[in-house]
Amino acid sequence: MALQILAFNRWSVEGINVDDPGLKNYITLVPRIVPKTGARYAKSRFHRSKIFIVERLINKIMIPGHKGKKHTHSSSNTTGKANKAFSIVENVFSQIEKQTKENPIKVFVKALENASQREEIITIEYGGARYPKAVECAPQRRIDIALRNFTQGAYQKSFNSKKSIEDTLSEEIINAYRLNAASNAISKKLEVERQADASR
Repeated sequence: MALQILAFNRWSVEGINVDDPGLKNYITLVPRIVPKTGARYAKSRFHRSKIFIVERLINKIMIPGHKGKKHTHSSSNTTGKANKAFSIVENVFSQIEKQTKENPIKVFVKALENASQREEIITIEYGGARYPKAVECAPQRRIDIALRNFTQGAYQKSFNSKKSIEDTLSEEIINAYRLNAASNAISKKLEVERQADASR
């Protein structure tokens, strides 16, 4: 009998499917007991697609991206410590399992699919005037934006609040899983797609 590797040595990825055909090749479900590959795939142009999707969430917690051309957070839980981010994600998954009674990795993957926007807005210049134009969003970028919206929304809700990052991130993922607009990622996706629809 082959040894089954469990994510965090607790959760299986067996039976988890990606329903969105556009994201199937970009959400990797190869489990790791310790999801930290240390840029092993950095030579490839699309190296992020080969990384276990939970590890990509851990990386995003360490550096949650930019907002208004600045790092959105640079202190507290965002100091780039892999061990801290690892324990945050493990605690988040424990809370998701407790609240939903389902495999937290399955919940996270479905939430990611729900929160991945299909279109975005670019600005084109024509005759000295600028116009918004709707364009399709690349699959890898769809995942990057959804992960960024998860982490930034969770950090925003936990900042200057009694709620911990574990509480806000688990709420964010569960709301996205249930397609609830209380999720920052879902509300941002709906807003961008509405603007894109108006810019055709």
